[in-house]
Amino acid sequence: MAYELPSLPYEYTALEPAISKSTLEFHHDKHHAAYVNKYNDAVRGTELDKKSIEQVIKEIAGNSEKQGLFNNAAQAWNHSFYWQCMKPNGGGTPGGDLAKKIDADLGGYDKFVEAFKSAGATQFGSGWAWLVLDNGTLKVTKTLNADNPLTSGQTPLLTMDVWEHAYYLDYQNKRPAYIDDFLGKLVNWDFVAQNMAAA
Repeated sequence: MAYELPSLPYEYTALEPAISKSTLEFHHDKHHAAYVNKYNDAVRGTELDKKSIEQVIKEIAGNSEKQGLFNNAAQAWNHSFYWQCMKPNGGGTPGGDLAKKIDADLGGYDKFVEAFKSAGATQFGSGWAWLVLDNGTLKVTKTLNADNPLTSGQTPLLTMDVWEHAYYLDYQNKRPAYIDDFLGKLVNWDFVAQNMAAA
Protein backbone atom coordinates (compact mmCIF):
# COMPACT_ATOMS: atom_id res chain seq x y z
CA MET A 1 0.00 0.00 0.00
CA ALA A 2 2.21 2.80 -1.32
CA TYR A 3 2.00 6.07 0.58
CA GLU A 4 1.22 8.91 -1.80
CA LEU A 5 2.61 12.41 -1.64
CA PRO A 6 -0.49 14.56 -1.06
CA SER A 7 -1.00 17.69 -3.08
CA LEU A 8 -0.82 20.92 -1.14
CA PRO A 9 -4.33 21.99 -0.04
CA TYR A 10 -3.66 25.49 -1.47
CA GLU A 11 -1.69 27.17 -4.23
CA TYR A 12 2.07 27.63 -3.85
CA THR A 13 1.56 31.38 -3.48
CA ALA A 14 -1.40 31.13 -1.08
CA LEU A 15 0.58 31.52 2.16
CA GLU A 16 2.63 34.51 1.05
CA PRO A 17 4.14 36.61 2.50
CA ALA A 18 4.39 34.39 5.60
CA ILE A 19 5.68 31.41 3.60
CA SER A 20 6.92 31.96 0.07
CA LYS A 21 6.24 30.01 -3.09
CA SER A 22 9.93 29.05 -3.18
CA THR A 23 9.79 27.57 0.32
CA LEU A 24 6.69 25.51 -0.47
CA GLU A 25 8.18 24.27 -3.75
CA PHE A 26 11.37 23.11 -2.06
CA HIS A 27 9.71 21.88 1.11
CA HIS A 28 6.84 19.96 -0.49
CA ASP A 29 8.21 18.97 -3.89
CA LYS A 30 11.75 18.09 -2.77
CA HIS A 31 11.96 17.39 0.99
CA HIS A 32 8.54 15.83 1.53
CA ALA A 33 8.64 13.93 -1.76
CA ALA A 34 12.02 12.45 -0.84
CA TYR A 35 10.71 11.13 2.49
CA VAL A 36 7.71 9.56 0.74
CA ASN A 37 9.84 7.95 -1.99
CA LYS A 38 12.40 6.56 0.47
CA TYR A 39 9.65 5.17 2.69
CA ASN A 40 7.90 3.45 -0.22
CA ASP A 41 11.19 2.03 -1.52
CA ALA A 42 12.01 0.63 1.94
CA VAL A 43 8.71 -1.14 2.59
CA ARG A 44 7.98 -2.37 -0.93
CA GLY A 45 7.68 -6.15 -0.94
CA THR A 46 7.83 -6.44 2.87
CA GLU A 47 5.16 -7.23 5.44
CA LEU A 48 5.06 -3.55 6.36
CA ASP A 49 3.84 -2.70 2.87
CA LYS A 50 0.41 -4.08 3.82
CA LYS A 51 0.05 -1.73 6.79
CA SER A 52 -0.92 1.92 7.01
CA ILE A 53 1.90 4.37 7.54
CA GLU A 54 0.49 5.17 11.00
CA GLN A 55 0.70 1.49 11.95
CA VAL A 56 4.27 1.28 10.69
CA ILE A 57 5.31 4.37 12.67
CA LYS A 58 3.88 2.97 15.91
CA GLU A 59 5.25 -0.53 15.30
CA ILE A 60 8.87 0.39 14.59
CA ALA A 61 9.29 3.40 16.92
CA GLY A 62 12.27 2.90 19.20
CA ASN A 63 13.72 0.05 17.09
CA SER A 64 17.30 1.13 16.42
CA GLU A 65 17.59 -1.32 13.52
CA LYS A 66 14.71 0.43 11.77
CA GLN A 67 15.66 4.03 12.60
CA GLY A 68 16.13 4.99 8.96
CA LEU A 69 12.76 3.60 7.98
CA PHE A 70 11.13 5.29 10.98
CA ASN A 71 12.66 8.65 10.05
CA ASN A 72 11.26 8.52 6.53
CA ALA A 73 7.86 7.16 7.60
CA ALA A 74 7.37 9.72 10.35
CA GLN A 75 8.64 12.62 8.26
CA ALA A 76 6.33 11.63 5.40
CA TRP A 77 3.38 11.56 7.82
CA ASN A 78 4.40 14.69 9.76
CA HIS A 79 4.61 16.79 6.61
CA SER A 80 1.26 15.56 5.25
CA PHE A 81 -0.25 16.64 8.57
CA TYR A 82 1.65 19.96 8.67
CA TRP A 83 0.33 21.17 5.29
CA GLN A 84 -3.23 20.80 6.55
CA CYS A 85 -2.42 22.75 9.72
CA MET A 86 -2.08 25.94 7.62
CA LYS A 87 -4.40 27.92 5.39
CA PRO A 88 -4.45 31.32 3.70
CA ASN A 89 -5.56 34.06 6.11
CA GLY A 90 -5.42 31.64 9.01
CA GLY A 91 -4.11 32.16 12.51
CA GLY A 92 -5.46 34.19 15.36
CA THR A 93 -7.81 32.87 18.00
CA PRO A 94 -9.99 29.78 17.51
CA GLY A 95 -13.65 29.64 18.47
CA GLY A 96 -16.27 27.19 19.63
CA ASP A 97 -15.50 24.02 21.56
CA LEU A 98 -11.81 24.24 20.75
CA ALA A 99 -11.52 27.67 22.37
CA LYS A 100 -13.35 26.39 25.46
CA LYS A 101 -11.05 23.37 25.65
CA ILE A 102 -7.95 25.60 25.36
CA ASP A 103 -9.32 27.78 28.16
CA ALA A 104 -10.06 24.77 30.38
CA ASP A 105 -6.88 22.75 29.78
CA LEU A 106 -4.23 25.35 28.98
CA GLY A 107 -5.43 28.47 30.81
CA GLY A 108 -6.55 30.38 27.74
CA TYR A 109 -5.33 31.27 24.25
CA ASP A 110 -2.51 33.53 25.45
CA LYS A 111 -1.12 30.74 27.63
CA PHE A 112 -1.35 28.35 24.68
CA VAL A 113 0.56 30.80 22.47
CA GLU A 114 3.23 31.21 25.13
CA ALA A 115 3.65 27.44 25.48
CA PHE A 116 3.58 26.76 21.73
CA LYS A 117 6.11 29.50 20.98
CA SER A 118 8.36 28.12 23.69
CA ALA A 119 8.06 24.58 22.33
CA GLY A 120 9.01 25.73 18.85
CA ALA A 121 11.79 28.11 19.87
CA THR A 122 13.45 25.83 22.41
CA GLN A 123 13.45 22.67 20.26
CA PHE A 124 17.22 22.42 19.82
CA GLY A 125 18.11 21.57 16.25
CA SER A 126 15.42 19.98 14.10
CA GLY A 127 11.96 18.95 15.22
CA TRP A 128 8.31 19.80 15.65
CA ALA A 129 5.99 21.64 18.04
CA TRP A 130 2.58 20.04 18.67
CA LEU A 131 -0.82 20.58 20.21
CA VAL A 132 -2.08 17.14 21.22
CA LEU A 133 -4.80 15.36 23.12
CA ASP A 134 -3.30 13.20 25.85
CA ASN A 135 -5.93 11.06 27.59
CA GLY A 136 -8.52 13.69 26.75
CA THR A 137 -6.46 16.68 27.89
CA LEU A 138 -4.85 19.27 25.61
CA LYS A 139 -1.09 19.54 25.92
CA VAL A 140 1.66 21.37 24.07
CA THR A 141 4.65 19.17 23.29
CA LYS A 142 7.72 19.08 21.08
CA THR A 143 9.53 16.23 19.37
CA LEU A 144 13.07 15.83 18.08
CA ASN A 145 13.87 15.17 14.43
CA ALA A 146 11.18 12.88 12.92
CA ASP A 147 9.46 11.77 16.12
CA ASN A 148 5.75 12.48 16.56
CA PRO A 149 3.01 12.06 19.19
CA LEU A 150 1.66 8.87 17.60
CA THR A 151 4.54 7.00 19.23
CA SER A 152 3.39 8.19 22.68
CA GLY A 153 -0.28 7.31 22.29
CA GLN A 154 -1.23 10.97 21.91
CA THR A 155 -3.58 12.40 19.27
CA PRO A 156 -1.96 15.14 17.15
CA LEU A 157 -4.21 18.16 16.59
CA LEU A 158 -1.74 20.77 15.29
CA THR A 159 1.92 20.81 14.34
CA MET A 160 4.54 23.35 13.33
CA ASP A 161 7.68 22.24 11.51
CA VAL A 162 10.80 23.81 13.03
CA TRP A 163 13.35 22.12 10.81
CA GLU A 164 15.36 24.89 9.14
CA HIS A 165 14.14 23.91 5.68
CA ALA A 166 10.62 24.98 6.78
CA TYR A 167 11.56 28.63 7.19
CA TYR A 168 15.16 29.42 6.26
CA LEU A 169 14.56 30.82 2.77
CA ASP A 170 12.07 33.32 4.22
CA TYR A 171 13.34 33.98 7.75
CA GLN A 172 16.99 32.86 7.74
CA ASN A 173 17.92 32.26 11.40
CA LYS A 174 14.89 34.11 12.80
CA ARG A 175 12.86 31.09 13.92
CA PRO A 176 10.81 33.17 16.43
CA ALA A 177 9.56 35.39 13.58
CA TYR A 178 8.42 32.31 11.64
CA ILE A 179 6.65 31.03 14.76
CA ASP A 180 4.90 34.39 15.21
CA ASP A 181 3.66 34.33 11.62
CA PHE A 182 2.59 30.69 11.88
CA LEU A 183 0.37 31.45 14.88
CA GLY A 184 -0.79 34.86 13.73
CA LYS A 185 -1.38 34.25 10.02
CA LEU A 186 -1.37 30.56 9.12
CA VAL A 187 -2.97 28.16 11.64
CA ASN A 188 -5.97 26.31 10.21
CA TRP A 189 -8.11 26.16 13.35
CA ASP A 190 -10.91 24.41 11.42
CA PHE A 191 -8.57 21.46 10.83
CA VAL A 192 -7.50 21.45 14.49
CA ALA A 193 -11.13 21.47 15.63
CA GLN A 194 -11.98 18.59 13.27
CA ASN A 195 -9.11 16.55 14.73
CA MET A 196 -10.33 17.21 18.26
CA ALA A 197 -13.91 16.31 17.38
CA ALA A 198 -12.81 13.07 15.73
CA ALA A 199 -10.58 11.98 18.63
